[in-house]
Amino acid sequence: MRTQPLHYEADVVIVGGGLAGLVTALELLGKGRHVVLFDRDVPERLGGLARESFGGIFLVDTPHQRRLGIRDSPDLAWADWQRCARFGPDDSWPRRWAQLYCERSIPLIYEFLDRLGVRFLPLVHWPERGLYEPLNTVPRWHIAWGTGYEIVARVIAALEAHPNRRRLELYFRHAVTDLEQAGGRVVGVRGVVEPDGLPFEARASAVVLASGGICGGDLRKLRECWYRPWGDPPQKLLNGSHRYADGLLHDRAAALGAHLTHLDLQWHYPAGVHHPARRRPDDGLSLVPPRSALWCNALGRRIGPPPLVAYTDTRWLVEQVLRQPGQYSWLVLNYKIALRELAVSGSDYMEALRYKKRLRLLWELLHGHHRLVRRLIDECPDDFVVADTLEELIEGMNARSLFGLRVDGEGLTRDIQAYDAMIARGPAFFNDEQLRRLMNFRTYRADRLRLCRFQPILDPKARPLIAIRCFILSRKSLGGLKTNLEGQVLRPDDTPIPGLYAVGETAGFGGGGIHGQGSLEGTFLGACILTARLTAQNL
Repeated sequence: MRTQPLHYEADVVIVGGGLAGLVTALELLGKGRHVVLFDRDVPERLGGLARESFGGIFLVDTPHQRRLGIRDSPDLAWADWQRCARFGPDDSWPRRWAQLYCERSIPLIYEFLDRLGVRFLPLVHWPERGLYEPLNTVPRWHIAWGTGYEIVARVIAALEAHPNRRRLELYFRHAVTDLEQAGGRVVGVRGVVEPDGLPFEARASAVVLASGGICGGDLRKLRECWYRPWGDPPQKLLNGSHRYADGLLHDRAAALGAHLTHLDLQWHYPAGVHHPARRRPDDGLSLVPPRSALWCNALGRRIGPPPLVAYTDTRWLVEQVLRQPGQYSWLVLNYKIALRELAVSGSDYMEALRYKKRLRLLWELLHGHHRLVRRLIDECPDDFVVADTLEELIEGMNARSLFGLRVDGEGLTRDIQAYDAMIARGPAFFNDEQLRRLMNFRTYRADRLRLCRFQPILDPKARPLIAIRCFILSRKSLGGLKTNLEGQVLRPDDTPIPGLYAVGETAGFGGGGIHGQGSLEGTFLGACILTARLTAQNL
């Protein structure tokens, strides 16, 4: 039986094989560095949460935007970013990282991916438009052809084909549990090989933490750091983050004097359902909510005013659901709406995009996502209610109600009938905020392709009726270890800890909180690439 720990030596040790860690390794190979990368997961999951993502990236003034006549600029993007972030007075480094992202997204992100062979859909999408004031003034969400899976696959292919590939050592099932320091400098890491518990240690001139945030694991740390102005965290909260994003190395770095900041600022989604794979307790799947659905609370009453509509302000949507009884919600719609508008924020379910099937994608744009809707209904029966009549729908909703709450059938019926009656009057007489927003959405071609034309809920030709039970789903930590523009982890007085660096979500996507309080969407994958490339340039 082995008693001595495994020992590794390198110029740079990277902890975490997500997108940020992989891009850091790729850049370091280009500089001829000897790199050891430890990942806790299995080889099939190399790439982390980015591998499962939809693959949308926030980019500014791209050829795709110009071709569509979208006039964007770094100055406009920076103004939008600040309005969304609502930075605090002490957020100097997050501001600098955010401004850098807006100014250099083309050379540092777009051109980098283009060289790897990543291509984007021709239509630029437009989430986070804002509610009472603009967030994204113009469309900036560029969706990778092949989703996040393709982005990760291209980075891995570039690593494997690199002339210096022999200088990269990849080790899986290696859980880093501590940082080694000598003479005030971080000189390595310690950990165990799972599942056997064999100890290992690694020495290097620099350690780069790319281990994700705090929103995974068993959610205990997330609950401890919950944003208190929102009250208590929901009794029922779904987990949409990486299973090993437990915040352990955040704490280890903080024990060495690192400034750990903004952990209460987290990015959640309002329309999570139970993941059919059930890979862990409360495993969640994030839906892209249909904008023509009525968003109701646990009592079956339409939330508002104003009504909740997706693609406006995700943080605000989450906040409104958290104010409702039970802190969960229902989306009420019909099959026709689902076919046109329902989607999943993940690569596995968006099969035409994931597997780059052009003809199928075109067919689905014309005829709807039949396979996706049937799959969700069949695989998520706990959260999807399907019925031919409204009475049966309400009965099914009540069978799935939680915490002793019951759907107010009469109230839900009145809300739906009032909405349908407004549609029947015609667009000239729309006096419902949701319908006014749908009219505005339809003026942009990318949205028009994915929106019904003012579809009544109770239309007999559009049935069956569908109700989707939705929970708040955790996704990203907006805070993390404070870093400078060289990726060095900083102490509270802004002096760097020698030898210690952080990238991606571990660094709050840059500076300990590049997003401030809210994201313009697509900035997570983009910031992983941005922080990784700039940090590697300084190693």
